[in-house]
Formats: sequence, C-alpha cells, structure tokens
Amino acid sequence: MQDPRHCYEMMLDLTMSDYRCQQLVIGLVWTLFVPDTPLARPGLAMSPGTVSRTLTWPGELQKQSARELASWIHSWNSHEASVALAAINCLSQHYDFPESIRLEPGPGCNLGVFDYFLPELRGKKVAVIGHYPGIEAYQSAMQLTVLERQPAGIDLPDTASEYLLTDADWVFITASSLANKTFPRLAELAAQATTVLMGPSLPWLPHWHEFGIDYLAGVEVMDPASLFDCVTQGGGVRIFEKSVAYRIAELTPACSMNWLKTAIGDCFARRSQLNRAMERWYENGQSSRFPEYAELEGINRGLSHLDSSFKRLWDAHGQDQ
Repeated sequence: MQDPRHCYEMMLDLTMSDYRCQQLVIGLVWTLFVPDTPLARPGLAMSPGTVSRTLTWPGELQKQSARELASWIHSWNSHEASVALAAINCLSQHYDFPESIRLEPGPGCNLGVFDYFLPELRGKKVAVIGHYPGIEAYQSAMQLTVLERQPAGIDLPDTASEYLLTDADWVFITASSLANKTFPRLAELAAQATTVLMGPSLPWLPHWHEFGIDYLAGVEVMDPASLFDCVTQGGGVRIFEKSVAYRIAELTPACSMNWLKTAIGDCFARRSQLNRAMERWYENGQSSRFPEYAELEGINRGLSHLDSSFKRLWDAHGQDQ
C-alpha cells in the first residue's frame, strides 16, 4: 500500500489557484465555501455527522486564504477536514470537466449516477460506501450492499468493507471518505472492482486514476444563489433539483493523459507568468520576498505531481494511444 498521505498531499499540490473566503457555511448536510470572486464557483463538502459546540474558529474565517483552509485536510478534526475539502473543491474547479457527461438536475437526481450505470449493474455484486437516500430502490436489480459509518435500515457498518469490497464487481465510494481519511484504504480494497468515486465532495482533479478509480461522478454548480439558500436552510438532496448537476467521466488512459497534458500546459503557462513577474519585482529594486512566491512553489510541486502521473500512464499505456 502506498503512503495514504500521498492522496492528500497531491490534492493540495494540484489546487494551485487561490481565493479568499467570502462566506463559509457549515450546514446540517453540506459545508459550503464561497470565494470572494464571481470568477470561481463555490465548493461543497459533506458536513460531519456530528455537531460540536467547542470549535475555536467560528466568525474568524472570512477573508482567509482558500489554500490556508485547504491545508486543514490533514486534520483529524472532522469539521476542519470538511472545511478543507470544500475549499479544495472550490480551487479545483479550474480543471473544468474534460470528456464528461452532465446529468441534468431535477427531483430524484441525487440517485442519477446509479440510474446512469444501472444497465451495467444488473445482477452484479455492488457495494456502495455511504447511504444515499432512496438507494434501497435498487435492491431488486442487483446484489446491493450499503456500507455506512452510521448504519440504519439495510446498511452494514463501514467496518464490513474489510470483508466485502474485495468480492464486489462494482464499488461506489463516497468522496466524503476523503475528509474522514478512509479513502486510501477503501480504494485499495476495491482494486479488483470497477470503482466510481462520487458525490458533491469530490475534487475534480486529474490524478484519481493513480488510486484505481475508473469513473468520477462529481458535481457542477449550476445555480450558486439557490445552492447557498438550500445549504443554509438545512438542505440535503434538494441541491440536486436545480443547484448542482452530476458530471460523470470515465478515466480511460487516453482521457487521463489528455487531461494531464492540458493541466501541465496550464500550470507551465502560469509558472512562466509568475517567473516573469518575479523578475520584474526584483529588477525594480524590491528587497522583500516576491508576493506570489508561495503560489510559485505550489505550482512547481503541482507540475512535479502531474509529470509523474503522466509518466506512469505513458509507461503503462502510451504505446496503445
């Protein structure tokens, strides 16, 4: 097993933009990071299933850097990790949605991903990490197992994943597993299955193939205003009615390599721009550190990850493209 921290370090290194926090909402179901620019869409993550009266930072996060909040992804405090994942999701949206299919929003669309894959799931052993409201409707179509940290109804406790995932044909992993740190192990257990990493908590980044993920099913924010209203008023699945739409992408080697090439080109262009700005900064007699130096360092780390990811794919599949 590779170092599980690799997943989190890579997420941070590939979120190279930065915004300030205009509003942060920790709702009953969703945590929402709203950036201080209309050029970026808000970022979502699932809120922790428990409440806390002892958080030390409420009222102090406005205007903080998204990248600073994103660094909380290493935290074992569940609220900090959810805030971090929402910030990462805001920052990661500049990668856009290459070669993806959009599922139109509407009532019941929280289950749209399962409807999309249903023809391939019939009769198969299907494990779903995380309870999606209404998932019971698929019991008659497949051999369905639902694994949930707080089980109810047909759910099994998430500890059963150690026994069941290695035998599944398909595994749907909720992206909230990134915040609670269970994702690396779940992905390892599901290595022999067709895997889908899904949910509003998913950062849309070009490296999930490294963890054996076959499909991404993240969301595109369609209506930021209605999303804000729904989250702040305790909404759960209602965000799928008009606020967000699922996007599904198959991570074929060709798709992943094209995505990585685009990301490398974008990062290289931004690095060149920052290098020129840094040269002008010091040529003008400035003695203090270049203001965007931290971003430049982050881009260099991100380029290293992107290049390594592309090389692994090329070594394995380049001759087939």
